[in-house]
Amino acid sequence: MEQNFSYWERTAFIDNADVIIIGSGIVGLSAALHLKTREPNLKVLVLERGFLPSGASTKNAGFACFGTVSEQLSSLTHSSEEEVARLVNYKWRGLQRLRQNLGDENIDYHQHGGHELFIQGEESYADECIGKIDYLNNLLKNAINGHDIYSLANEKITGFGIGGVSRMIYNPFEGQIHTGKMMRTLLNKCYQKDVVVLNNCATTSVTHEDDHIQVNTSHGAFKAAKVILATNAFASQLFPELKVIPGRGQVLVTKPIPGLKLQGTYHFNEGYYYFRNIDGRVLFGGGRNLNFAAEETAEFGHTDAVKQSLVKYLNEVILPGQNAEIDYWWSGIMGFGEDISPIVKQVEPNIYCAVRCNGMGVAMGSLVGEEVADLLLNS
Repeated sequence: MEQNFSYWERTAFIDNADVIIIGSGIVGLSAALHLKTREPNLKVLVLERGFLPSGASTKNAGFACFGTVSEQLSSLTHSSEEEVARLVNYKWRGLQRLRQNLGDENIDYHQHGGHELFIQGEESYADECIGKIDYLNNLLKNAINGHDIYSLANEKITGFGIGGVSRMIYNPFEGQIHTGKMMRTLLNKCYQKDVVVLNNCATTSVTHEDDHIQVNTSHGAFKAAKVILATNAFASQLFPELKVIPGRGQVLVTKPIPGLKLQGTYHFNEGYYYFRNIDGRVLFGGGRNLNFAAEETAEFGHTDAVKQSLVKYLNEVILPGQNAEIDYWWSGIMGFGEDISPIVKQVEPNIYCAVRCNGMGVAMGSLVGEEVADLLLNS
């Protein structure tokens, strides 16, 4: 293929990039958009190995969230109060930037609120979390413009038609989006600014040449002055020194449910299970905590243990006794690490990375992309 590129292909697509971005997810496209906004004359090329974005940008659950009570308390066991509050503010600002850049209508944004559920048998842990609400509201108040975030809302449980739930904490600032529409809008904005996006083009290595960076791919070599790595969970495949651990998320969507009472986003088991309404259906995912080692994989697919767990909770907790039919199954690959913050830095001269969103790409991706674009432009 490399030898068969025409003159037109080479001059319009292959040899003229100032910046190559590897990965066309929310981070990569946000970086491309920001580069072209700040420097309209830059020639920006995005290379994507998949037919569609391959990681989690179009395969996530569409939660516009920034963390439940139990997730914040878990973060506080290995991060400082200042760092946890800073990251909540970062995710909150990232969500506002996403909405500002793309428009609520274009991404189907709805702020119906988020609900953290505690299953019967978890009363002791639930009461521990509830006892920390005032503490977290005080800690995080300034992170989202002076608002209290969490409140006890047990009275709302029965109205959702769910079963086996003893406690509920409500967050009115959590929303939901359609991530397919989000990515289509982001792509369209990039096209309007003359960003070139090439799909089915897998990067195999990135090397320094005399006067450029060479990106070697399944379709030959591309060259640019600078390169951004925005492959999140797959970052260590190109740069092993980047400490990003893949984490697979398995998801189902039911067939339409007549009279569905759910509205909003829901989390339980420290956020490892999550569900929401979408087009009169239930979207439900999670179960990575059943076997972390098995789900630390860059391979898409499903496991019987997770599928059985999701089906069990679907029929016993979310839609008790309804035996809902499942219409879709899929999986996405997220990028995790010991540090709760993303990695945005220069990896090598003229090579930058923006990876490890820790399952919060919707919230952080816009700012992470802009941050790495600014880093590149200011270097």
